[in-house]
Amino acid sequence: MSETKKRIVILSDGTGETAVQMTKAAMVQFEKEDYVISRFKNVRTPAQIEAIVEEAQHGKDLLIYTIVTPSLRSYLLQQCHERMVPCVDLIGPLLAGLANYFGFEPKLVAGLLHDVNERYFKRIAAMEYSVSHDDGKDLTGLENADLVIMGISRTSKTPLSMYLSHHGWKVANIPLIRGFDVPEEIQKVDPRKVICLTIDPEELLTIRRNRLVRLGSDKGGDYADKDRVIAEIDYAADIFKRNRKWSVFNVTGKALEETAAEIMKLMASRRLTPPDILRN
Repeated sequence: MSETKKRIVILSDGTGETAVQMTKAAMVQFEKEDYVISRFKNVRTPAQIEAIVEEAQHGKDLLIYTIVTPSLRSYLLQQCHERMVPCVDLIGPLLAGLANYFGFEPKLVAGLLHDVNERYFKRIAAMEYSVSHDDGKDLTGLENADLVIMGISRTSKTPLSMYLSHHGWKVANIPLIRGFDVPEEIQKVDPRKVICLTIDPEELLTIRRNRLVRLGSDKGGDYADKDRVIAEIDYAADIFKRNRKWSVFNVTGKALEETAAEIMKLMASRRLTPPDILRN
């Protein structure tokens, strides 16, 4: 390290990412300063603190820390004062202020923000997967799906997939089209993860006719023809019967949330809930 560069030491009992980002944001106001950042994460013992503070003393560094455990935070402050190491507590005053405002003490569990961020990004990944695998657009990587939903047109495959993805599930949905074979890629999927949707013919007929009205069309060929609708439902039912390990859900008269809850309950009973599923 160049002698002209000053060093800022980040110390955290979590990842330290919050402290790094806050420090960089603040350093924008000090453009002329040439500095480097060293980060020590998952610091949980007095011995670790002593070693880091001693090193900071020799290097004449600034120490910035985010330690949630009060005893450990006090010990760090004591070490810094004894060794005359300049230090900045980023989270202690904030925790105290929040505790005073809300009237109760914080959890004081290290790494919670990192855990929240991890779960957030996993949810985003699930949503991205579900969008890219919507309506059979991409049949690659189906074995990586938490769920594969199949059904004929207007059985709520896409809304159900998007709803589940917002809860952390990677969902692919595949349309069943009469006259076309089920994609071979489905054989790569654990059959316990395959969800089939069916619906009452009269309700499906109403849904399709309403859709045509919204689109400004009162015709639509066979799309909203009763005989065609019944034939499509029978076609799907025949496929489901030939694959008895697949689970079939009748969505007639059910709200989206109700069907989703039933699916998640079934997957939980099979111990197939994603390990990184979002917790409330």
